[in-house]
Amino acid sequence: MTIETMAVQSRDRIHTGLAGIDTQRLKAMRNASLRACFNRMEETRYRMEFVARVRGREYINDAAARNINATWYTLESTKGGLIWIADAPKADADYSRLVPPALRKVRMLLIVGGDSERMRKSFSGIIPTIEACPSMAAALQKAYRYEADDVKVLYSPACDNGQTVEDRGEAFRHEVNEL
Repeated sequence: MTIETMAVQSRDRIHTGLAGIDTQRLKAMRNASLRACFNRMEETRYRMEFVARVRGREYINDAAARNINATWYTLESTKGGLIWIADAPKADADYSRLVPPALRKVRMLLIVGGDSERMRKSFSGIIPTIEACPSMAAALQKAYRYEADDVKVLYSPACDNGQTVEDRGEAFRHEVNEL
């Protein structure tokens, strides 16, 4: 097919044709090939990782979410109400993209570390309870004492605070296990 012929067709027909080609290729692949392809995919540690259930409440470690887009994905894909633990940003950040999922799901925001004022201003009037916490242990103690039963505790930093993902993820895991 020439480019001129493709240009005359509508966009929908082109996309449908291309999807049909992909479907035929998938059907031609053997199941063993597909399994081998998916077996090579490794589970990402510290990415929406279930840590524990304490007093009926789930604790989820998303320390790998070091930017707003990754945290947005986590907030959107996690079902139910949330207590969100985030790191205080070291630089200006635009949190406007996180407002819609925060408005629907986040009941409490706990900000760990330094300058929590930027996040507080961004989510004031959107999240009912916003508190600054000096450490991960303090944040988890506040989350532990939160009275609602229908929430999960999510650590999703939304920024890069200079620590490695492993250090942050292990700190969260350790403090959850201390509850």
